[in-house]
Amino acid sequence: MSLRYQINIRILISSLCVLILGGSIAIWQARDAVNKEVESSINLAVQLITFGFSQASQTPFNETDWLPKFNSLNQTRHLSIQLKEPSGQIISFAHKNQQTNNDEKPPQWFINLVAVHYPKVEHQITNFNGEQITLIIQANPLDEITEVWQESIAFFSSLFLLTLFTFLAVNLAFNKALKSIAVIVNALKVIETGQYQQKLPNFSIQEYDSIAKAINHMTGELDAGQQENRALTQHTLEIQEDERQRLSQELHDELGQSLTAIKVMAVTAGRSQAVAVGARTDIKQTTDSIVTICDHLMTVVRSMMHQLHPLVLTELGLKATMEDLLNHWSIRNPELKLTITCPDEVDHLEQKITIQIFRVVQECLTNIVRHAQAKQAAISLEIEHQAKTGTALRLQVSDDGQGCAVDKIKTGFGLLGMRERINSLGGKFTIQTQPHQGMSIIATIPLP
Repeated sequence: MSLRYQINIRILISSLCVLILGGSIAIWQARDAVNKEVESSINLAVQLITFGFSQASQTPFNETDWLPKFNSLNQTRHLSIQLKEPSGQIISFAHKNQQTNNDEKPPQWFINLVAVHYPKVEHQITNFNGEQITLIIQANPLDEITEVWQESIAFFSSLFLLTLFTFLAVNLAFNKALKSIAVIVNALKVIETGQYQQKLPNFSIQEYDSIAKAINHMTGELDAGQQENRALTQHTLEIQEDERQRLSQELHDELGQSLTAIKVMAVTAGRSQAVAVGARTDIKQTTDSIVTICDHLMTVVRSMMHQLHPLVLTELGLKATMEDLLNHWSIRNPELKLTITCPDEVDHLEQKITIQIFRVVQECLTNIVRHAQAKQAAISLEIEHQAKTGTALRLQVSDDGQGCAVDKIKTGFGLLGMRERINSLGGKFTIQTQPHQGMSIIATIPLP
């Protein structure tokens, strides 16, 4: 159901409720007004007629001549006045304004709702001749009901025009709003296809303008994230190709040459057996060279295997791997003091978590050595137990290097890679740093 339809339905229902309530009040007021008007006319007529007849002793008059004039007054238009002679004869006097056209006559249902039963009023008066005459007054409120009907028609016509004006005003007001909604919906459909460059225009309506700005900010963030992901993907592919090229080169240079040398030495050693007495010394030198080359090959292979995947992580767990990593960096960088705090419980973590933690720490140490100019660095791993958030693994890598302002951090691929690794585990990655106060990398990962 559309918004326009819902609004129109609500306005229609509200208008009908107003009409019903207004009609009930109007009929009640009309009934009360007619009743008061008729009673007032009856009382006035009785008082005037009584007063007129009380003056008969001073100014003689004929009631058959006086009462028609009195009955022609506008105040008595709701009354039917009759005189009953002592002989029983009834004299009627019709009001000249009591005749109502059928076109102006209100419908019968309205008359039934407004009109009430008015009993005949009989009043004894004495005429000039001293005879007792009965004055009969019967209410005839049709003229008053007709006036009330006309007023009701005017009231309901005004209410209808007001309702119609409300319909038009609301629809005109909502046309612009609905057009704005259509623009927003169409833009969201475009954004849904991945075109995050789509921007919403500014709207004159404050609420829609706030929505548009929020959507534009969201699409800007999505576009920036998409660009970062594309760059990160491209960089990852480049790293993979470089790694493959380097491994291929090392295999060719180290293993290939070394194996060729071993083969040559083996052939030489075989031929040396057929030579003179001094062959034993040459064989000893050849075998020593073979052992040296094999040791070198084993070192190269272990280094390559460690770079590809640290076997100690699978065999001994995360704690031993972290200690081995720090020992490796300490040997290569003796001027940098490295410390680690790590509980034994981390060895029971899932493998997908341990490998990502290892890579994040590895990248942090690389950045510290290359950029931080630090003298000390500390690695802290702890498992936190909280009632609200549950169990979580908290990693913090801090150094006392040069640091920088948070808004001036260059989001390189190293930081992006670390953030993506933590986010892939459903964790939170934050950076705390100040100029000349070092830097802290904090990662919190929820544990099942």
